[in-house]
Amino acid sequence: MPAGGSRRRGHSGINVWPGFVDALSSLLLVIIFVLLALVLTQFYLGTVLSGRDQTITHLSKQLNEMTDLLDIERRNSAELKTTIGTLTEELTAANAQLDTAKGQLADEHKLSEDAQAQAALLNQQMDTMRAELARLTAALTNSENLSADQKVEIANLGKRLNAALAGKVTELAKFRSEFFGRLRQVLGDKPGIRIEGDRFVFQSELLFPSGSAEPTEEGQARLAQLAKSLVEVTKTLPADINWILRVDGHTDRVPVKGGKFSSNWELSTARATNIVKFLAAQGIPGDRLAAAGFGEFQPIDKGSDPAALARNRRIEIRIDQR
Repeated sequence: MPAGGSRRRGHSGINVWPGFVDALSSLLLVIIFVLLALVLTQFYLGTVLSGRDQTITHLSKQLNEMTDLLDIERRNSAELKTTIGTLTEELTAANAQLDTAKGQLADEHKLSEDAQAQAALLNQQMDTMRAELARLTAALTNSENLSADQKVEIANLGKRLNAALAGKVTELAKFRSEFFGRLRQVLGDKPGIRIEGDRFVFQSELLFPSGSAEPTEEGQARLAQLAKSLVEVTKTLPADINWILRVDGHTDRVPVKGGKFSSNWELSTARATNIVKFLAAQGIPGDRLAAAGFGEFQPIDKGSDPAALARNRRIEIRIDQR
């Protein structure tokens, strides 16, 4: 029993080692195969990737070349546009020069025609001048051949003309004498009023306050008498005597201080102007009146004493021929 039992236990135990070895061998073969496949796949992929890198590098190179070519084309295009623009401007300038030349040719043609016409006109004018010269020469010859009687007649005409002019001067002198005589009668022989040559002289103090150009009441009365006399005298004057009554204002050399006027010129001119306005209002024609201011620059007394200064402050009225 024990011995038999022992054999049954030994026979019934399973030996798995050979199967394990076989399985391990098969697994190893599978692993080797898989590794080999992986190696082959990696090799193939490496080859493919290497070819792809080469292709990419080649394509990149081609792309760079194409980019360079495109840049060159762009530059060439810009240069071509610039060249076209320059040629266009040159063509425009050439056309303008051509038009200018055509215009100049037309102008020269017109000038040529004008020059011909002007030459013809000048020739005509020269012919006219020659004819006029001939006429004047003939007239001069005739003038030289005047008879002695004609020359005497011309001399007599000159004498009569001079006599007529002298008569007008005498007539004006007569009128001036009558004018001053009438003024003496009207104004009387009063201090401050005198006749000096061809002028009737009023001392300024008889007509104006000191430094003023407005006549006093007494001055206006004197001027009214003067105007009345002038109106009567001028009625007797022949119409062909072109006379004018001039009123001149004069001051002394003492400068004007303050007041309305800034200089003796302004004061003397204002006084003469106001007298002219007054006479015009009394009936003296305005076209027969004139006013002038001389300030202190026409003294009749060179002295500096009060009497000399007073003589220089005056209003002069004179009658002249225009």
